[in-house]
Amino acid sequence: MTPPAVVLAARVISAVMISGVEMDFWLLILIVLGIAGYGMVRGQRKAVVVAGGTPSRLHSLPSYHGLFVALWAALPALMACAIWMSTKGVIIDALVQGALPEAAQALDPDRLALLMSDIRNVATGDIVRANPSPEIVSAAEHYRRLLQYSDYAMIAIVAGIAAFGLHLASRQLGLDFRARNRVERIATFVMIAASTIAVLTTVGIVLSLLFESWRFFSRVPLDEFLFGLQWSPQTAIRADQTGASGSFGAVPIFAGTMLITVIAMLVAAPLGLMSAIYMSEYASPRVRAVAKPLLEVLAGVPTVVYGFFAALTAAPFIRGFGEGIGLDVSSESALAAGVVMGVMIIPFVSSLSDDVMNAVPQSLRDGSYALGATRSETIRQVVVPAALPGIVGALMLAISRAIGETMIVVMAAGLAANLTANPFEAVTTVTVQIVTLLVGDQEFDSSKTLAAFALGLVLFFVTLTLNVIALRVVRKYREKYD
Repeated sequence: MTPPAVVLAARVISAVMISGVEMDFWLLILIVLGIAGYGMVRGQRKAVVVAGGTPSRLHSLPSYHGLFVALWAALPALMACAIWMSTKGVIIDALVQGALPEAAQALDPDRLALLMSDIRNVATGDIVRANPSPEIVSAAEHYRRLLQYSDYAMIAIVAGIAAFGLHLASRQLGLDFRARNRVERIATFVMIAASTIAVLTTVGIVLSLLFESWRFFSRVPLDEFLFGLQWSPQTAIRADQTGASGSFGAVPIFAGTMLITVIAMLVAAPLGLMSAIYMSEYASPRVRAVAKPLLEVLAGVPTVVYGFFAALTAAPFIRGFGEGIGLDVSSESALAAGVVMGVMIIPFVSSLSDDVMNAVPQSLRDGSYALGATRSETIRQVVVPAALPGIVGALMLAISRAIGETMIVVMAAGLAANLTANPFEAVTTVTVQIVTLLVGDQEFDSSKTLAAFALGLVLFFVTLTLNVIALRVVRKYREKYD
């Protein structure tokens, strides 16, 4: 007799194929989740039936039996779906490329890759470089057919795996079946897999930065990049121009990043810390319930809105004020970007510091008051030292946020790589230059494009260093209280 799960999967597959629905990833996910939901209900009902209507006879609750069946139906199917989606494009490209004429297959790798890109664009309806030739149209039709067959095969295989897993899991249910232990074991495996994926993703990001940066430093000396005073990565039009092959001295970029970050922290650190102290130690519960959400709204405002505010309001105001007292202020200045950025990251300091201060035991405050200390003395000598590790962590997070900001700097500080400590002049930052170098269609063979990876590698090590410093400070000043 055919298991009901297999019948259900077959009906779902036939319905999708007959209706002509174009298969995509999310539709397949819905199908798998639907089968898993059916398995959840089926597992619970079967557990109750096996127990003779008395769930207390079971080792685990019926919900664990249903969850066990649902996990066995969903997880193997989702893994198969992920593998299929990651390998589908490579296999179809290989099949289409193998069906091309011999003259096309004999092209050099770059031209062959461009041809395959045109075939994919024609097949998917995207924009192509020019009117496609009949050979490209024919290959695109072949590509489209293979893609459609792949979608149908994927839904059949993945849904079949889900149904088969549901059937196998249902057969294991019984009075002595330890469903709770199995579910916890599966949950542990899923969490380990998730953490492994996160670690491997980090390793992949670092390796990609290292490999591309190595290609850059094979063309540009490391000392020139780290200690050069002129940044001009664009290629000159004439050979007699300065920096005909590009100038990649990144000191002006590092200096601009540091200048804007310092200005932002001079705004965010005192305002954020004093706001946290007020909300934690002075504000009434009613005021705190209103003030803290309003302050945290600043963190939800898009950075491009802050950029508009900096370019249209803050920068003209600073320029007008500076000219009024006889200062020469640029229309795009580091001061405007830094001040607005500081306002943006105030919630990062205030909210985290407030939470840390509220976590300080009330007994410490009571002991300080009993010794005759005032409220301000208690805050300075008891609360802040006890919360110092969390405050340092909040400041480090705010610094990292300021270093990684892009839109405010683009709109308020400009793109000029000026080596200056004057906050009234235009400067640029590492993230802005990365965006500038990678805008548009770029070939990853030029020093100009590869410079973005070198800047990204430096930014990675800077943030890593900040995290290490924060950990050392936390370990040094951490105190444990009963």
